[in-house]
Amino acid sequence: MALEGSRNSGPQDEGAGQPSASRGDEVRPALHERALSSDERTEKKSHKRIWITLATVALLGVALLYWLTKPPAGSTPAAGQASRFGSGPAAITVGQITAGSINEYVEALGTVTPVYTITLYSQVTGIVTAVHYQEGQYVHKGDPLVDIDPRPYQTTLEAAEGELLHDQGVLAEAQMDLQRYREAWAQNAIQKQELDDQEKMVIQDQGTVKQDEGTVAYDKVELSYCHIVSPIDGRVGLRLVDPGNTVFSGSNSTLVVVTQLQPITVVFEVSEDDLPEVQAQLKNNHAMRVDAFDREDVKDLATGKLIALDNEVDTTTGTVKFRATFPNRDLALFPNQFVNARLLVKTLTNATLAPTAAVQYNGMAAFVYIVNPDQTVSVHPVQVVTGNDLLTAVTGISPGVTVAISGFDRLEDGAKVQVHQRPRENRRTRGLGPGSSRPSGASVPPTPQVPPRSPSSASAASVSKGPLTGGSRDA
Repeated sequence: MALEGSRNSGPQDEGAGQPSASRGDEVRPALHERALSSDERTEKKSHKRIWITLATVALLGVALLYWLTKPPAGSTPAAGQASRFGSGPAAITVGQITAGSINEYVEALGTVTPVYTITLYSQVTGIVTAVHYQEGQYVHKGDPLVDIDPRPYQTTLEAAEGELLHDQGVLAEAQMDLQRYREAWAQNAIQKQELDDQEKMVIQDQGTVKQDEGTVAYDKVELSYCHIVSPIDGRVGLRLVDPGNTVFSGSNSTLVVVTQLQPITVVFEVSEDDLPEVQAQLKNNHAMRVDAFDREDVKDLATGKLIALDNEVDTTTGTVKFRATFPNRDLALFPNQFVNARLLVKTLTNATLAPTAAVQYNGMAAFVYIVNPDQTVSVHPVQVVTGNDLLTAVTGISPGVTVAISGFDRLEDGAKVQVHQRPRENRRTRGLGPGSSRPSGASVPPTPQVPPRSPSSASAASVSKGPLTGGSRDA
């Protein structure tokens, strides 16, 4: 009994120490949970502040946008805005389909190229004694340009001429002796061998004289190189050498550059797709007119004619080089100047002409809005033949029809419209075509705010005839 009681007491004592240990284990998780809950509360508060800040910024942005777009007190919306956003009819301006003539052009980028550009170098060595031209001066063929000290070459020429005179005297003496030998041999006074020797002696002296004459001619040419004259009519550039400088024969130092300005040519590249139509005109011996416009394609600088085509297509660009010549009487074209060339291919007579602003595009399809008598519009498809800034030749519609030329943002088939007076326009013109009320040409419709094209732009491909396809335009 005592032993059994002691056994039971052992486990009881061990169990008595367990509650204190379990309390410590319970306290630690509680403290940890309390710390975690504190961090979560802090994080939730931080997220809440962020959302509140973002909402405040959004409200301020909306308020600012409303303040900026709110119309001033007492003001009324513009007519276009009222028509666009209101429920009334669309406000448009209109134009008429007419009949007339229009020119068909091929447009391309070109470069003014002189027929002759002469770069003069020194062919002798010496000191420059005079420069006879002024910078930018227009000179004629044979006008003096630069002089080089001629004295060394003059003395060399005189020595050669003296040697020539000496050898000519020797030859004359040999010819006199030959005549005497012939007379003596006829009288059997000398042997035949002496006569033959004298004949060969004369031939030797003749060769010496011939050599001396060549030396004199060469020295004259060398002397002429000391006086440099203009080989053509043209304009000289800036002065490249001053008197007192020494120039050397065979060096790469340029003395003067002379460029012919009248006539002058323009080289431009045309797409191979336009080549058959151009060749057909050339085969019929038609003189094809070429107009040269300035960089902005606004001012007509000169009018010339096509004179030559290259003999092959450039495989890298698919274009052919054309050359046109211009009289350039007013010197409007300058060498290496960038121009827009417009080649007149043919003139379309009795063509149906629509205002270019009226022609709209839906992908590849062109159409116009016809204004009906009941103040509604109808969509009418057309086919574009060619065009320019103001007029476009079309088919599929008759002259005399009224079409819309503005206000396309609210137009659709059957839409109600209100016709307003057409505002006065100030459009650029580029030369009148026969029978047309607008500058001639089949240029593509202008793209707004096109930046100037750089002369460094690789090859200048031709512009295809007719308007470019694209989205609808609002005049």
